[in-house]
Amino acid sequence: MKLHTFLLFTLSFLMVHLLSAQEKVFQTFKDTRVINTHSVETLRKGHMDIRIGHRFGDFAGELGGWPTFYGLENASDISIGAEYGMSDNMMVGLHRAKGAGPLKQNVIGLAKYRIMQQSKGKNGFGLSVMGMASVSTMPKSESEGVLHAFQKFAHRVSYNVSFLLSRKFSNRFSLQAHGGWTYRNLVPSSDVNDLVSAGVALRLQLTKSLGIIYDSNFTFNSVRSLETDYFPSMGFGLEWETGGGHVFQINMTNARGLFETDYIPYNTANWGDGEYRLGFTIARQFKI
Repeated sequence: MKLHTFLLFTLSFLMVHLLSAQEKVFQTFKDTRVINTHSVETLRKGHMDIRIGHRFGDFAGELGGWPTFYGLENASDISIGAEYGMSDNMMVGLHRAKGAGPLKQNVIGLAKYRIMQQSKGKNGFGLSVMGMASVSTMPKSESEGVLHAFQKFAHRVSYNVSFLLSRKFSNRFSLQAHGGWTYRNLVPSSDVNDLVSAGVALRLQLTKSLGIIYDSNFTFNSVRSLETDYFPSMGFGLEWETGGGHVFQINMTNARGLFETDYIPYNTANWGDGEYRLGFTIARQFKI
């Protein structure tokens, strides 16, 4: 009898331990984006996310200040789009963006897959991969030597693949490291088609609904390192989760573009010159 009790106790302990090891960690980040970069999060199956993003003009510097009401009278980039959860680990999206770089009127398609979700006692990290393609629909220019001369359709297309590794250390603090590869079919003669980038993102939760967020992206290329016209994108902001699937974010960033195929290769705005801007993102989720 004592042996049966011991075996039953041991089996129960192992089952409880196994189940606790499989307990998933949710909401490493509140949204599928941090500020500029994607987060490790994906939409739940059957959930649609309608997103509106806006980046104003320069807050300070030569193009900012009172004449433009600190950039609020200008818009460097605007986007509207929808994303859908094909499964709990797979989402797709389609967006239209004004564009802040030399390629404008962009249509962006993206997909993100969660390879591993952080678990308590087992998988200490979350891992996702995101891929996107951006197609410029702006009119073809008759001038030679400009990127939008578009000698063929492929010149309109840019790509990005990003790997997102995250850990939620507590209910108040999450950290993400990300790396990516951006490819453009056509670039200026002084530039390169391939760009490798890396950065970090974090979330510090202040209350149940309010948090501080930060992200950055740096490019690594020996040719570009000699240029002073390109700068890493960095931003910080406040994020509100108002309930009912609604997330509102207001941020300050030097990135003029909203998507990786724009702000990673074409960011010429420098924090030190006052070329940062207010921005906001409105995301509304609902089940269909």
